[in-house]
Amino acid sequence: MTLDSLQLLFFKNYEAAALQFAPGLNCFIGDNGSGKTNLLDAIHYLSLTKSALTAVDANSIKQGADFFVVKGKFSAGEGTDAETIQVSLRQGQKKTLTHNKQHYERMADHIGRYPAVLVSPYDTDLIREGSEERRKYFDSLLSQYDHGFLDVLMAYNALLRQRNALLKQAADRPAHGFDRDYLLAIDDQLVPLGTGLSQQRAAFLERFTPIFQQHYQQLADGREEVSLTYKSQLLDTDFDQLLRQNERRDLVMQRTTTGAHRDDFVFLMDGLPVKSYASQGQQKSYAIALKLAQFEILTSRLTTAGTGAAKPLLLLDDIFDRLDDKRIARLLELVADDTFGQVFLTDTNLARTDRALANVRGDIRRFRVQGGTAAQL
Repeated sequence: MTLDSLQLLFFKNYEAAALQFAPGLNCFIGDNGSGKTNLLDAIHYLSLTKSALTAVDANSIKQGADFFVVKGKFSAGEGTDAETIQVSLRQGQKKTLTHNKQHYERMADHIGRYPAVLVSPYDTDLIREGSEERRKYFDSLLSQYDHGFLDVLMAYNALLRQRNALLKQAADRPAHGFDRDYLLAIDDQLVPLGTGLSQQRAAFLERFTPIFQQHYQQLADGREEVSLTYKSQLLDTDFDQLLRQNERRDLVMQRTTTGAHRDDFVFLMDGLPVKSYASQGQQKSYAIALKLAQFEILTSRLTTAGTGAAKPLLLLDDIFDRLDDKRIARLLELVADDTFGQVFLTDTNLARTDRALANVRGDIRRFRVQGGTAAQL
């Protein structure tokens, strides 16, 4: 499956844009702040229904406008009918998503249909930031890999919000008493979902880790031993028991202090935390290896499922400015070997891009990006 075209209306710094893409490599060339990354983010919207850069959809509306539209046409090759995906948002209203002009019953049903992997300068935030960032990353990956996981995650989060609202209500309105029967009814539903999430994450990591380790060794020439471990109380302690033990604490804190939403993924190098002991270059290699493993495992899933999308879209943001020559060379070796399918990359320097891609075969399409406009070179 390839993205054949992209149309934008009032999206970020674009008033309007219409681009036709090559099935192989597409390069967005322009100065910093010109809108290159915004094009990648528009593609991210088409794949995952949300921005990779902001948690607030309204921030993607161009300043001065009251709506945005992102529209893309996907195809499985010559002779196949194109599939049109459109994401739109109007100020003060809910975001809408359509497939061939038909609304999804649930937006979540779209996840995994057109998977994408983004390699960004900010990927090392997964290492430097807290557990929430790592959970979000692996939950997003698992949601593309296994739609059943996404269903469980959504149901768990909905119940968690109900439980936290009840705990806060108990603190805000003590005179009305505390409806413990309601709390227990929520917990009866929450326990199997939380336990299932932790078990699915742990099982996935067993498959994912060897692939990740292989990619790291190729990037770092095998100098360090890296590993991923999953930290969850729910793997060795009954979740219902944990909720009962922490009930008083939860009432004081006005939130649920234990469960699958508190789990973490631990990144290690030679048995030590990557965040504290790895160099900047080692952290970059670690983050890139995560993304390459993500691409490989999603490709394997698509092949097994027999979907039209043989490989995820690969989005490479500012790799030439932010990565050293060795890591860039490794990525481009994979591009040249046709490891990836359709690729979109950004750079500030056309001559540098052309030199780097000299050994890459196939159709390469270049676009000049300037101040919210984009045109093929």
